[in-house]
Amino acid sequence: MNIREATREDFDQVWPIFREIAVAGETYAYPIDITKDEAQKLWMDVPRKTYVCEEDGKILGTYYIKTNHAGPGDHVCNCGYMVSSAARGRGLATAMCEHSQKIARKLGYKAMQYNLVVSSNEGAVRLWNNLGFATVGRLPKAFHHPSKGHVDALVMYKWLET
Repeated sequence: MNIREATREDFDQVWPIFREIAVAGETYAYPIDITKDEAQKLWMDVPRKTYVCEEDGKILGTYYIKTNHAGPGDHVCNCGYMVSSAARGRGLATAMCEHSQKIARKLGYKAMQYNLVVSSNEGAVRLWNNLGFATVGRLPKAFHHPSKGHVDALVMYKWLET
């Protein structure tokens, strides 16, 4: 498994992963009918950097890193992670989160914040907790889950400096 910075050409392999997750509507606040061009802009163009996790030339997961807020808040980054359903349970999200923290430090960030972790995404909540993130806020019924209705969203945060 190799994690490397993404190229524009990589999005053809990222798109099926992105589309699968967006269409499910269970973990990201993206429109379920998002177009490939809109997704490419959000995942590849807007972030400061985007990475892919690949094995034997096949992209299995991806993440982005960007500044969470400008000005006095620019020392805090935000990341988003996606793993292909075919590759889940193999530790890719853990590897990408650990990699993103190293990259964040290299880019000068002092903290990482996840703005909208869907509370019903128990695997992600457990993983982020295990990797040292604290729940610092709860947004009641802030996410409309397709089968569970309105569920809470969590704000999770980790100070990266030791």
